[in-house]
Amino acid sequence: MPGWLTALASSFDLAAPLALILLPLPLLAARLMPAEAVGNSGALRVPASLVGAARTSAPVAGRGRGRTLLTWTLWAALVGALAGPRLVLQATALPASGREIMIAMDLSGSMERRDFALDGETVSRLTAVKRIGSDFIRRRAGDRIGLVIFADQAYVAASPSFDTATVAHALEEANIGLVGRSTGIGDGLGLALRRLDPRDAGQDAGAGQPPPSTAKVVILLSDGANNAGQTKPQDVAELARDLGIKVYTIALGPRDLANADGEQDVVDVETLREMAQVSGGKAFRVKTTEDLIAVADAIDGLEGGRAKAPPLPLRRDLWPWPAALAFLCAAGLLATRRGA
Repeated sequence: MPGWLTALASSFDLAAPLALILLPLPLLAARLMPAEAVGNSGALRVPASLVGAARTSAPVAGRGRGRTLLTWTLWAALVGALAGPRLVLQATALPASGREIMIAMDLSGSMERRDFALDGETVSRLTAVKRIGSDFIRRRAGDRIGLVIFADQAYVAASPSFDTATVAHALEEANIGLVGRSTGIGDGLGLALRRLDPRDAGQDAGAGQPPPSTAKVVILLSDGANNAGQTKPQDVAELARDLGIKVYTIALGPRDLANADGEQDVVDVETLREMAQVSGGKAFRVKTTEDLIAVADAIDGLEGGRAKAPPLPLRRDLWPWPAALAFLCAAGLLATRRGA
């Protein structure tokens, strides 16, 4: 068989190839079903003298052959649609790291402060985090990633998913005030751990969830001190250690409790550092947009190791085309029925 013909044949397949055995069914039915007895038909016999000279046998025979062709084409098209022809497309291998990452982001009122520079303009902390964070999420193709936002309460803004574009969009749409204006670091981390805890896999897992042995990471970003919620951040960090989940903490803001100089709502760097150390992760200090970019790159490097996953074949259904042909044939049969 020529190479081009082999390549063409490999570009198509059938979802239900066994449906093709229905093709000879009309012939089999005509052979096995008993013929109708003469005289039992309900047709009206019209004398040839009443038909008229204009109606000759040749057009009648031609219409009969045309209707037979339409009937067989209709049947073949229906069987072809049932077989489910599909076009096999080339698929690109996607990167896969076998990691689950939850981003827990502080959405308290202090994130409105405009002390970061972005593209030559002074912007709020939240704006800078959205820009850098969404870029980081989109770079993590192949990871299962989700988003938790926290303030007075914690809320899952995006469930863990391989659809990184959707998670990045959820981050870009987050606004201050959705979950309050205080800072509940412990509750935010606790909710992120719950979404990654393998003991909850049977409840929260969907199609394609990795097994419990998958590496799990929480990236927690805050610009304040824990002043809301029901849990202590240190206790939740110990729970993360027991679950085998690393926590990377990012302390955001130019000032912290050590050099606050009377400023309110500054970041608690020591607590965030202790949380990272207890869980086996790493703590980062961010004072400028450049620091934030460097931290995103550093975490991307620490949680790298992605390789190409085996490509999955992509298929495009072609059955609507034979189905449309069958519809046209049926319409043709109806149109010629009166004159047959």
